[in-house]
Amino acid sequence: MALLEVKNIKKDFGKVQVLKGVSFSLEKGQVLAIIGSSGSGKTTLLRCLNFLETPDEGEIIVDGKQLFAAGTKYTDDQIRENRLHFGLVFQNFNLFPQYNVLKNVTLAPTLLQKGTPEELDALGKRLLEQMGLSNKINAYPCELSGGQQQRVAIARAWAMHPEVLCFDEPTSALDPELTGEVLRVIKGLKGEDRTMIVVTHEMDFAKSVADVVIYMADGVIEEIGTPEEIFEHPKSEKTRAFLHGFQEAF
Repeated sequence: MALLEVKNIKKDFGKVQVLKGVSFSLEKGQVLAIIGSSGSGKTTLLRCLNFLETPDEGEIIVDGKQLFAAGTKYTDDQIRENRLHFGLVFQNFNLFPQYNVLKNVTLAPTLLQKGTPEELDALGKRLLEQMGLSNKINAYPCELSGGQQQRVAIARAWAMHPEVLCFDEPTSALDPELTGEVLRVIKGLKGEDRTMIVVTHEMDFAKSVADVVIYMADGVIEEIGTPEEIFEHPKSEKTRAFLHGFQEAF
């Protein structure tokens, strides 16, 4: 049984149809890369999965439990609880500037009483060590490089132990050297059987790390397949045009 099932998600903003019926499934431990041009609906899809936007139609199911069905009324507490099944790493880090690195990582599980202070302190230090940031636990976000801030953001998202960890263009605000630093961390997470969705413009990363690739265009999934199928043998003319244009640009 699939860990994540997304069924016919639609989302409008006023008269603009942003998502026009998106459906896919993901097995536990798989990495899904979502590629596509700006405005294709990639970020809106992630925001719907993380309950930052409410779909107009569709269903979201995690581990056999229906978390969302259009037309159902959800309380704020239910939405907060459902959101815990997903972690989201934003483009621009969104760290709390008033807290040091360790507190940024442990704040949410502390507020939700996910362990004793000692347990959560140990968890935060372990995650930061995994991110290569053991020497930065007392630093503040303003004292870190962009790549270091993004690695803190990854540790913060993973501290809640979500079933699905989502990344929204995690390297878009970084220069090439820092981009490689963050992508290596994400690649390392795959080796620990974590289920991830990565919206990315890094085609080489998608080729080498993803198990499944989705190409989105105009609010729909234009093509879905393995990295080899999408990058080497695309069936859709839109996919071929996008990949050709991307290659020419870079």
